[in-house]
Parts: sequence; structure tokens; C-alpha cells
Amino acid sequence: MAVARRPDAATGLVALLVIAFAACTAAGLGGPGLTQAVSNVATAVAATAAGVACLVRAARVRGRAGAAWAGAGLGSLAYASGEWAWTWTQTVRAEPVPFPGLPDAGYLAMVPLMAGGLLLIPGGRRTAASRARGVVDGLLIGCSLLLISWMLVLRPVAQAAGHGAAGFGLLVAYPLGDVVLVTVVLSLRAGLSRGSAHARTLRLFGAAAVIIGLTDSAYAYVSLRGTYASGGVLDTGWFLGFGLILLAAVRPDGTARPGHTRPGRAGERPLTLLPYAALLAALAGSVADFVVSGRVDAFIGGCRSVLIVLAVARQLLTLRENRHLSRRLESRVGARTAELQASEQRFRALVRHSSDSVAVIDADSTIRYQSDSIERVFGWPAQALLGHRLVDIAGPVAGPRIAAAIEQSGAEPRTVTVVEVPVRHRDGRVRLAEMTVTNLRDDPAVRGFVLNTRDVHDARDLQDRLVHEAYHDRLTGLPARALFRERTAEALDRGRGADHAAVLLLDLDGFKGVNDSLGHAAGDLLLRQVAERLRAAVREEDLVARLGGDEFSVLVTSPAARADAETVARRIGVALTPPFVLGEHERTVAASIGLAAAVDADDADQLLRNADLAMYRAKSAGGDRVTRYDPAMLSGLVERLHLEADLRRALDRDELTLHYQPTVDLRTGVITGFEALVRWQHPERGTVPPLDFIGIAEATGLIAPLGRWVLAEACRQAVTWGAGRTRALRMAVNVSVRQFDTDLAATVAQVLAETGLPAGSLCLEMTESVLLTDTDENLTHLHRLKALGVSLAMDDFGTGYSSLAYLRRYPLDVLKIDRSFVDRLGGEREDEALAAAIVRLGRDLGMATVAEGIEDDVQLATLQDLGCDFAQGYRLSRPLPPADAGRVLADGLPAPLRATLSAGR
Repeated sequence: MAVARRPDAATGLVALLVIAFAACTAAGLGGPGLTQAVSNVATAVAATAAGVACLVRAARVRGRAGAAWAGAGLGSLAYASGEWAWTWTQTVRAEPVPFPGLPDAGYLAMVPLMAGGLLLIPGGRRTAASRARGVVDGLLIGCSLLLISWMLVLRPVAQAAGHGAAGFGLLVAYPLGDVVLVTVVLSLRAGLSRGSAHARTLRLFGAAAVIIGLTDSAYAYVSLRGTYASGGVLDTGWFLGFGLILLAAVRPDGTARPGHTRPGRAGERPLTLLPYAALLAALAGSVADFVVSGRVDAFIGGCRSVLIVLAVARQLLTLRENRHLSRRLESRVGARTAELQASEQRFRALVRHSSDSVAVIDADSTIRYQSDSIERVFGWPAQALLGHRLVDIAGPVAGPRIAAAIEQSGAEPRTVTVVEVPVRHRDGRVRLAEMTVTNLRDDPAVRGFVLNTRDVHDARDLQDRLVHEAYHDRLTGLPARALFRERTAEALDRGRGADHAAVLLLDLDGFKGVNDSLGHAAGDLLLRQVAERLRAAVREEDLVARLGGDEFSVLVTSPAARADAETVARRIGVALTPPFVLGEHERTVAASIGLAAAVDADDADQLLRNADLAMYRAKSAGGDRVTRYDPAMLSGLVERLHLEADLRRALDRDELTLHYQPTVDLRTGVITGFEALVRWQHPERGTVPPLDFIGIAEATGLIAPLGRWVLAEACRQAVTWGAGRTRALRMAVNVSVRQFDTDLAATVAQVLAETGLPAGSLCLEMTESVLLTDTDENLTHLHRLKALGVSLAMDDFGTGYSSLAYLRRYPLDVLKIDRSFVDRLGGEREDEALAAAIVRLGRDLGMATVAEGIEDDVQLATLQDLGCDFAQGYRLSRPLPPADAGRVLADGLPAPLRATLSAGR
């Protein structure tokens, strides 16, 4: 609002001063001498103020605009110097002012200075024809004004006598100079749009130039007659002219408020008719002069001829410019048309080859458009479906679901509804389809519902199988740890605070001896037989699960769960007493059983922990017994705390080392990289397995410094091995979900900068827990890591809840097939089909696949046949210390192994 009030105040002030000046000079207050002095001083002050204001404005504006204001300021000061000289001679020294004299030099110097400055006002980019037309417009305006000035001023002066040759030339110079100045202003104004930032400034300068020009013409006329008297009303014109220049300098133009345009002004065309208006005024004046005088002098005739020639030239230039604009417009329209055609063709190609079927239907499900991709996805030709109602041809099961989805989407425009329906393939198979219904009835280009349908049958089948694998033990068919924990949590929620649930945790005594003496196959057979006996020993409502290895658990739910659990435990002991037949051998095993009741636990994790503590107490007591949980057993956690303290010191004592397991390209047999695996050599305990201390590190927060050390050490080793190699070497490092609690991306960027390892040579491996906890936040972390240029891999794929939706959402590069899938290769075809489905899934999602845990040639050959990209495992190489890994990298795989890989290819 402050910017809007300043121009109003400035305008009012200038208007008030002009009125006061005119009133004073008209009334002759104080006598002729005082009026003359006031007039001269006031005009000099006005010109000086205008010049100073213009120079101040020039100092604040850069470029050509600043130079234009400088020219206007110098011109005003030149006029002011002439006025001060006039005032000094006439008023102070009381001497007559010579005519012509020094004041006239200052007056006339204003014209070239101010005109030159105004010509520097930026006018935007213009074509050559447009610039030429601008010159012709200036000549039209100038010649028209010259003709008008000739008839009104110059001819009377030329016909008059007196003042001598110098005086005559001076009287002619005033109106000619004003013609030049007004021509410059009007020409510039004609080339600017009304919304231009400089339009308001030129309006004020134009008004000032016209007023000063009229005043100069009147001055020449009265001087010719010898009736001019300084201090008269005529001086008001000069005062007003410089007041307008002062007003133009103090008022802000369109640049004062960035991005602001005055309503009704922005985008208007320049004043292209202004030259024609000047031309018509000149021609009308010449006609009037002829009517009055009855003759046409040579000057008027010559000017009219020049004006006609200029008008014709302007029309020709305008025609040329219009043609140029037409060609340019045609070129842009042609380019835009070609772009639209290419876009349409690209869209058609995408729709035709998309894995989704796209259709447009009416509210009653009548199909108006069907993409050709439906024939590739579901086997039906697109033309055969047009005009039919989708709810009728979809079948009795899918039809009502589709109708409900259409009704739900029809509530509001742009509503999207997703529904899964069975769709019959043309070959008779029933496929599960995901259908997305989008309401675009308000879109004039569609006016219907858009259906995107995709076949998700194989993906959902794989997901269901993976879910079953995650929740069930593949060896025994029993529920796995994840399902057992969920059921335990549900049981606790149903009867919190009561003796309604108990857990039995079993660990087989002597199982390791069976494995060591008879082999893993016998051990697996033993576990299956144990599972069968446990199912037979428990009650129907009890849940038996295998937690891993030789650990089993039983969930007992009843109003007296603790007592019932003790009964079930005794029955289990009896059931395990008979020897187990393992091929040609018989073995007897017992179980150490820990019992924990819900009354001693707040949640499922604590209940399982209590049962685990009780089981270890039974194990340490010799096994083959049932031990109930006692709170005193928590003292066993002291050992864990000691291990935690040792782990903290291990980081400072350099007790940690890294071993490196090669990753081999199954197509070439070349080692493409390594996976860094941390090892802890405790000075007293000896080698501590990673499973014993990684969990502690995650639980205590030590995983952050531990993970950073592993990352930095692995990257430094990769740089050492990569020196001088032509082929890039990739280093894989495991990261924990707990590391996402810190700024992992910043840590990785810092380590890469410290070690000098290229980001593309680092692969970060993570388990599915990253996808299942704080997914939105972890997705942000993964995108930040991906932006660094590192690769991201999902480790142990298939052991958790592997949702395909997560795989599509997360920016992963590699799928690592868990060793449990590899172990079963070479056996049942169903096991091989599951591994093949994972490889196919990775290929469809654009991910490389890495199989881990390869231990024999059958697994190696099978994975090659399935198209797996890379492999790890003891058959290829065990994890090695840095020196041994370096030799393997330099020498390559042993020759027999390379031959085996070549035979598989």
C-alpha cells in the first residue's frame, strides 16, 4: 500500500506547486520585478530538482535504463544552468540578457542530452523488420510534427524580420529541438505496450516534452512580435514540464514490484496507430492551411510527399513482418503438431505393449475402448469385447465385484477403486486379476470409467507360497517362529493377566551327535520324526512349531495353562523315549524342556524369553528334564552383559577382522566381487560367532560404530584390490535395520569420500526387516542411499514376508536367494520351481539374482540352468582372510571348478 500512496502524494505536490506558480505569475504579486525573479528562480529550481532526481534514479538502476535516466538528468541540468544564467544576468546583475546568449546554449543543450538518453531506454528484442519499422515510425512522427511546426511557428518566424541572422536561427532552433524531443518520446512510446515497465515514464516525459515544446513555440512566437516578458504566465509551461520530469523520476515504474502488472494493462499491444495519428494530424493541418491561404508552399508539398513515401514504406515493412510472423507461427504449429503426433504414437505403443489391459467403459459397464494388450494378457481379441457389458462377460463371481467397484468410483470424479477379480483366460484357465477403476467421466476426452487390469496370478501365487514358507518350517511342515510368535501374542491378548497360556520350549539332547555321526540327511529325518511324535503327543488345541535347528515349541492355551503344560511336557517326554529309526541306524534322543506361563510375562517376546531361559537351565542341568521358569533365572543375562562390555572394548582393541567370500558370475566363472563378513577373535573366549554378538550389537546400539568400521574397512580393501584392474570390483557389506535409525546415507557418503571407493563399486545388503519396519522412513533412507550411486540388495529373500508390493516400491538392484532354497535343489521339482520363480521375479523387476550357500555341483548346474546371475557358497570358496582372498582374486577359481562352470554353461 505504501508503494501505491507515494505516486499520489508526488502528483499532488507537483500539481499544487504548478497551480501556485501560475497563480503567482498571473496575478503579478509583488510587482513585475518580484514576479520575474520568482518565475526565473522557480523554473531553475524545478529544472535542477528534475535533473538531480533523474541522476539519483540513474544511480539506482543498472544497464541501459540507468544510462537513459542519466541522459534525462544531464539534459534537465543543462536547461537549469541556462535558467540560472538568465536569472543571474537579469535579476541579480539587473542587466539585459543578450539574445542569443549563454542561457540559450544551456536551453538548447537539453535537447541532444535528453533525446540521447531516452533513446537508450530498453525496448526488448526486436526483429530487423521491426527495428526498421520503428525507424520509419520515428520519421513519420518527426516529419508530421515538423510540418505542423512549420505551419504554426517556423513559417511565421521565417517571414518575420528582425533579431538578425543569429536571433532568427535561435528562434527556429527552439521549435526544431522540441520537434526532435517530442518525436523521440512518441516514437519510443509507440513501440512499447501499455503494460510495459517504462510506459508510464514515457507518458510523463511525453507530456513534459509536448508542454515544453508548446511553450518554446509560444516563446518564439511572442519573441517574434517582441511582446515576451519574463515572469509571465508563459513561464508556467516550463515549470510544469520539468515538474512532470521530476514526477517521472520520483514515481516507481513497473519494476518496483516484481511480478506485478497493473490490471487491464499487461499484455496489451503497442500504440501502433500513433504514427498514423501524427500523419493524419499533419495532413489535416495542411488541408486547413490550404483552405485558409488558398495555396500550398513548397515546404508543405515536400513534407506531404515525404509523408506519403514513409507511409507506403511502413506498410511494406509491416507486411514483411507479418509474413515473417506467419511463417514463424506456421513453423511452431507444425513442430507442435509433429510433437503431438509423436506423443500419440508413443502413447499407442505403450498401451499396446503394456502389461496392463486398458479399457474405457460406460456407467453400465459397456466397453467403448479396449487396448490390444488384452489379447496378450488374457487371450481375448479387443474387437470381440467392444459393445458388450463387462459385468455380463466377466462371470457370476467377478461381475458383481466389478459392478460394486464402478458404483463406488462413480460417487465423485477422479475416484479410484482397486478390486481383485478372477478372470477367465481364453484358453480356459482362471487367472487372478487386479483391476483399477478410475472415474474420468468429467474428462471431456474420456467421459467414462478407465479400467487398468493386470494379471497378478503368478505374482500372488508366489507371494502366497513365500508367506507360507515364512510362516512354516519347510523341513517338518510345522509352523515357524513368526507364526508361533503371532499366535502367542494373540493368546496373551485374549486373556491378559490370567493363567490362560503357557509355552514349552524344547531343545533335543544329542542332536549334534546324530548330525556329526550320521550326516545331515539323518539329522533331517530325525527332525521330521520328532515333529510327528510332537503332533501326536499334544492336545488338538495346542500349537507345535519348529523355531529353528533342533528347537521346537508348544503353545498351550486353557484356563489352567501352567498345569496343562506340565502334563503336555510329560507326554512329550514319553513320546520321545522310543528310539528313532534312521535308515539302518537307531538313535535315542531326549529333550530339555523349558516351561513359562503367561502370568510371568507382559508380552509374547518376554514369554518366549522366559521359556528360553528355563530351557537353558534344563540343558545346563544335564538335559532330559522339564524346568519351570523362575525370575531368578534372569541372572543368566549377566553373561550377555559381559559379552556386551567385551564387544564395546573389541572395537578399540582391534579384535575385529573381516573375511571375504567371493561372488562369482555364473555365466563367465569370473570373480566379480566379495561379501565382507565380520569376525571377532576374543582374547579369552576365542572365536565368537557373529550370531552371538550381532544381536547384542543391534540391541545396544553398538551396531552403528560396528557397522561403520566394517564399511570403512571393506571399502579400503576394495580400493586396494581394485588398483590396476580393468574390471570394476564390487564389495558387498551387510547393514542392519538398526543402522537406519542413524543417518546411514551420510555415513556411507563420508566413508566413500575417505576411502576413495567409487559409489558404484559398493553394494549394501539388507534383510526384509528393513521393508517391514517404518516403511515410509526406510524408503526415504533407501532413496538417499540410491542417490549416492550405491547398489542395494535384499539378503535372504524368501525367509520373511516377501511382499511383492514392497519389491516394486523399493529401489532394489539385487535379490539374494536364501540358502534354504538352494539346499533343496536337485530334489523335488517343486523346490526347483520355487527357486526358478524367484529368479524369474528378479528378472521381471530388473534385478540381478545371487544364490548363496552353494555346496555341490548339482546346485551349481541347476542355478546355471535357471538363469541365476551370480553365486556364493563353500563349493566356490569359503570366507577368506584378506591375504588369501587377494590370492584367489589374482589367480581366479581353481581349474577344476572353472571347468565345472564351463560345462554348466
